[in-house]
Amino acid sequence: MKKKPISALMEARTWTIGLDDTVQTVEAFLADKGLSWAPVAGNNGAPLGVISTADLLQFHARQGDATQVLAWQLCTYKPICVTPDTPIATVAKLMVEHKIHHVVVIENGGILGVVSSLDFVKTLI
Repeated sequence: MKKKPISALMEARTWTIGLDDTVQTVEAFLADKGLSWAPVAGNNGAPLGVISTADLLQFHARQGDATQVLAWQLCTYKPICVTPDTPIATVAKLMVEHKIHHVVVIENGGILGVVSSLDFVKTLI
């Protein structure tokens, strides 16, 4: 399993959030799709960041206005990105080293899929 490419583990059905989506829109989108996070993509489809439910909880703890703040203002910039042929063990190591739960799989500059720490857990059950 360690030597298999991350493409064997990634979720290929990927939903993205636009830079100018409001926090309110992001929350509704994540709830509608049953997601806990999603990549934020630029106009060219390249991943610029990620937004997770943890980001949204922190935002609301600061009592921000969800109708005025945009995704690009809230997202975590420069997500860790890997290619589909990156070994699963390498991705796991990156996630642990960077203390992150989400990785974006890219190909030709665009988002091909996503991987979360939950995807690793799913392989064990």
